[in-house]
Formats: sequence, C-alpha cells, structure tokens
Amino acid sequence: MKTYETMSEAVNDLQKRGYTYDFNLETEFVECKQNQCRLRADEFEIDEVHRFEGKTDPGDSNIVYAISSKLDDIKGVLVNGYGVYADSTSAELISKLNKH
Repeated sequence: MKTYETMSEAVNDLQKRGYTYDFNLETEFVECKQNQCRLRADEFEIDEVHRFEGKTDPGDSNIVYAISSKLDDIKGVLVNGYGVYADSTSAELISKLNKH
C-alpha cells in the first residue's frame, strides 16, 4: 500500500485509481449523495486506510477510507476524524471502521 504525505495527496490518488465517489458517515450506513447510494456495514469493504495526524493540532487528525461495494459496483472515499463518530452511529458501522 502506498504511503502519502498529505490527506489531499491520498484522496487525489485514490480518485485517479477509481475511488470517485464521496461517502459520508450516517447513522446506519455510509451514504453517497452523488448517486443516492446507501451502504450498510455488510454491503461494503474497506480496501485501504490512510491516517494523517495534525502536526500542531490533534483536532486536525483524519482517516481516509477507500471503500468499495460489489452490490452497486461503486468505489469511493470516506474522510473522517480520528474516533469522530456521531452519537447516533450504529455500533456495527463503528465496529467496521475501527477494525482498520
């Protein structure tokens, strides 16, 4: 797996490699608003994970997930802060993200 210096470098390279959709973390699923796709934890795979720590502010730390789903033949990126999950996010979804 490739190592990136910055989060934007990781996202740009993943997009070039076909991870073209943007996912957002919701309560029971990850959502892609571009195509109205909603994937539950058992409907997608995490292909790659890239962590970036803020040099001066720990609040700037992020994780980039490369996500794919054979159900919808879709690949995209989810960017999230370290351990930042909505209080209402399902335990199943949090567990899947935390495994990586």
